[in-house]
Amino acid sequence: MDPTPPEPLGAPAVIDGHAHVFTRALPTATRPRYLPDYDAAPEAYGHLLDAHGVAGGVLVQPSFLGPHNDFLLRCVARHPDRLRAVITLDGQQPLNTRELSAPGVVGVRLNVIGRPVPDLRAPHWRRVASELAARQQHLEVQARAAQWTALAPALHDWPSAVALDHLGLPDGGTPPTGAERTVLALARRDHVWVKVSAPYRSPRGAAATMLGRLAEEAGTARLVWGSDWPWTRHESGRRYADCLGWLRARVTPETFRAIAADNPARLFNWPAAPGRRTPPPAAPRPAHSAPGPPPPP
Repeated sequence: MDPTPPEPLGAPAVIDGHAHVFTRALPTATRPRYLPDYDAAPEAYGHLLDAHGVAGGVLVQPSFLGPHNDFLLRCVARHPDRLRAVITLDGQQPLNTRELSAPGVVGVRLNVIGRPVPDLRAPHWRRVASELAARQQHLEVQARAAQWTALAPALHDWPSAVALDHLGLPDGGTPPTGAERTVLALARRDHVWVKVSAPYRSPRGAAATMLGRLAEEAGTARLVWGSDWPWTRHESGRRYADCLGWLRARVTPETFRAIAADNPARLFNWPAAPGRRTPPPAAPRPAHSAPGPPPPP
């Protein structure tokens, strides 16, 4: 267990806006870009939340599991006071409104890394947009570089909230690259939020540079912190405490509270601060594979 002590009980109700749970026994996407060789158990995630005084978490369906959301939804349904879900849809099938209506679902993820950019103005995505707006859910988008330019026209006027993953996966150009300028322009829109997460998925220093640019050009009212646990493909040497520490080292205490507590409560429609010191989430079924990875050092 990470030795960092938990936050005091009077601290803000921090919400982890981006994490993943999975096991190796689950069905996967048709052609996943990668497959972890370990389990990220909900019990392990719950213990990390407890150990760091984090009140709740948003579980995002990982790309390698595709639209197989059942495990994710069962995890969240068992802990409605503490967990929320962002699901993945099958873009080749009719919209599954049953899953959108499942308890705890707050959004839909579109990950276009390594994939063609879909036409978000096509009938399928127009219906998705309408359903998300009606349900006060958001569209979460993971893209990088020129993909943002292709997505921007539709996202600019998207009728629901939009969350851009991992600070837009910036390159840290000076001056900003065209794609980074596109992300900054989107972030100025009142319905667009940005997840302050996974700085290690960008070149060294790029995430910190983008955080500063976002704060200067778009403000911090729609920035949301996330741990990105268990840091798939970047696991080595990571600690949950360092994910919090990265943000704390770069903003004032007031801004930290906004990004890690107040803003996510608004984006994810948490009606009140999630409960604290609750038992960790339990797996919805016995694992049929080897135990998950050991707790971070």
